[in-house]
This record gives sequence, structure tokens and C-alpha cells, in this order.
Amino acid sequence: MSTAISPLAPKTYPDLPPIDGVRLATAAAGIRYKDRTDVLYAAFDRGAAVAGVFTRSKCPSAPVDWCRKNLPFGSARALVVNSGNANAFTGMKGRQAVETTAALAARVAGCGPENVYLASTGVIGEPLDASKFEGVLADCEAKANGFAWMAAAKAIMTTDTFPKLATRTARLGDVEVRINGIAKGAGMIAPDMATMLAFVFTDAPIGARALQPLLAAGADKSFNCVTVDGDTSTSDTLLAFATGGAAMIGAPIIDAPDDKRLAPFRRALEDLLIDLAQQVARDGEGARKFVTVEVTGAVSARSARRVAMSIANSPLVKTAIAGEDANWGRVVMAVGKAGEPAERDKLAIFFGDIRVAVDGERDPAYDEATTSAYMKRDEITIRVDLGLGRGKARVWTCDLTKAYVEINGDYRS
Repeated sequence: MSTAISPLAPKTYPDLPPIDGVRLATAAAGIRYKDRTDVLYAAFDRGAAVAGVFTRSKCPSAPVDWCRKNLPFGSARALVVNSGNANAFTGMKGRQAVETTAALAARVAGCGPENVYLASTGVIGEPLDASKFEGVLADCEAKANGFAWMAAAKAIMTTDTFPKLATRTARLGDVEVRINGIAKGAGMIAPDMATMLAFVFTDAPIGARALQPLLAAGADKSFNCVTVDGDTSTSDTLLAFATGGAAMIGAPIIDAPDDKRLAPFRRALEDLLIDLAQQVARDGEGARKFVTVEVTGAVSARSARRVAMSIANSPLVKTAIAGEDANWGRVVMAVGKAGEPAERDKLAIFFGDIRVAVDGERDPAYDEATTSAYMKRDEITIRVDLGLGRGKARVWTCDLTKAYVEINGDYRS
């Protein structure tokens, strides 16, 4: 874990309230480092509806396979997350590790293994010694409480420089429900569920059949719109748990995904997920600038997304931003290589509100001093208008600095 906090880190952290039906605890199990908190345990004593979105990597981790297998059951009683070891590309040993971990958690939670959800993050290719959980999970169950949100967010960090937390409220019927979320991620971040790990907890009485499409749609507008380095993790996991605790104070129980009463909850959930996704980009390994890429005028929203991602993933664009160089030529390159409809002479490029290129050439009103001053900001917006249609998209990324190479050059050391 890096010791220097990102300059883009939030100045303050939200104080997450308790969620009825959720208890949390953390522990140091020595997964990779001695005396470092590396285990998160969450208990859902009355059970919780669960939904999940996972990596599309063809080499998923063993915990991802485990969660996918359990998700059709739709109910959770415990969540166990570890940092330091991704339990990915570990073969039969990895499968045995998740089975052992789930059995240990099921024993302390008083449930079946199918009600236990797992996630791991860290080094790929090294076997995970699941026996290390045996010494901490019982203690976690005994001390778990509703207030350990900051500790939970810190326990799942790897190369992150700051914990990532968010909270929202929403009306469900006549009752206010709570939504809390934590996430981790700084490197190996690209779409196809673009974060390493994220967990959402709510007291809303929403069934799994309704929660799943809500989460999938929210992920598409948030984590699937963020990239740090263009590399999709083997371990990407986004899980949502709905305890239903608010039903006891009058919130309606909702099982249908098209129930109109879900609208305020949907907006709050999407806002929370966007907040967490942007925090991931702000903590990109070695990042010094937070970058928003907006594409308009595309032939479709999908086409706009692909163009935006081509820009956001371009090492040449990202290094230019790191060097505070308004090199719109690199943006042109990224648009052209995206493989989507684009016409050179209809293209307009902006850095912030400054139009730097239009009609296939540099803007006649371009001023170097003004643009250079804008590029020195901590937050940069690149806007591209393709001039072809009404499709639009927005994605978030960060610059690419020497520190990224330093962090990843000795990641396993």
C-alpha cells in the first residue's frame, strides 16, 4: 500500500450511519503482511437480498466464481473480504480456499455456505492460505457492530492511498431508507465492471429480483465509466445487500424491478456508485489530475462511450495531461483509432470551455497561454463533439505519471 496520499483525495470523509441488519468487523490475519488489517467480515443476521456484478475477464478469480454460483439463491448472511491476495489463477488450491473460507464463515454466522459471499484482492497467482481465516472470523463475529465503516473501507485497500466511502438516503414510500457504500481500487482499473471491489448496503426492503437490475444499471453509469490504466482485473466485484430493515418502520416491500416507487432509490444508488467510481479514478496509481472525458455528437451512445474510452485509455493523452500539455493532436489520434464513425472536418475539441480545434484544424482563436493555465488545474475536462448525431457519453480517468511505473514495477516486492 502506498504511503503518500493522493493529492486528489477528499479533504473530509463522510460519517456513514448504521444500516439496520448490518454488522461489520475487521481483523489482521497475516494474509500477506504481518500486523496489517486485511480481513473484512460483514454479518446479516436476518439475511439480506443480494445482487452482484462481476468482471468479464475470461480468467476470473476463485471468489468471483463462488459468488456467481451463489447469486441465484438471492440471499446472504455473511460477506468475507480479504486484501493482500487475489486468489486468482490459483487452480484447485483457489477453489479449495474459497470452500474453506465459506465453511468457516458459515459456521460463525450460523448459515449455509451458499449464503456466504467472498471477495479477494491483491497479488494474482499466489495460493491463499484459508486457514488464516480460522483464527479471526469467530472474533469478528463476536465484535461486529454497525459503526465500523471506516475500518471496513481501510481493510480492503491494497495500493489505494485513501479509503473510499459514500452514503445516501432515499424515500421508499413514506420512509427514508439508507444506502452506504465502500470501494477499493487504484490500479488494474478498466471497464467490464471497472473496479476491483465495491460493496453497497441498504436497509431498503428490496428483493433480489428487483435489486439486480438496479445494480447492473447503476454499474453501467458509474464503474463501467471509469478507467485508470485500461487493464481489467480478474477480481472485479460489486455486491449489493438489502437487509429489509426499513420494512419494520413502514417501508414497502418491493420485488418487481419495474415498481415506480423505486425511482428515488434508483437515483440515490446511481449517485452513490458514481461517487465511489470517481474516488477510484482520483486514487489512480500515481495520479495527480482527475480527468473527465465527454463525447457528444456521436452516432449512438455506445459509439460515444467507445470514443470516450479510447481517449481516456490513451497513454499518450494521459501523459500529455500529466505534463500539463494541451496536445489536442493526441486526442485526435485517440478519436481516430476508436474504430467508430468520425469525420475529421466535423470534429471539435475542447479543454474545459476552451475550444482548441475545430473543422479539422487548430481553432483560429486558440491562445496558448490561456490553455496552458487551464492544464495546470487538478481537474481537467476534455470534450469532443463529433458532429454526427445525438449520442453522448462521459467517463472518468486520471493522468499517467512516473509514479505509476514505480508502483507497478515493484508491486510483488
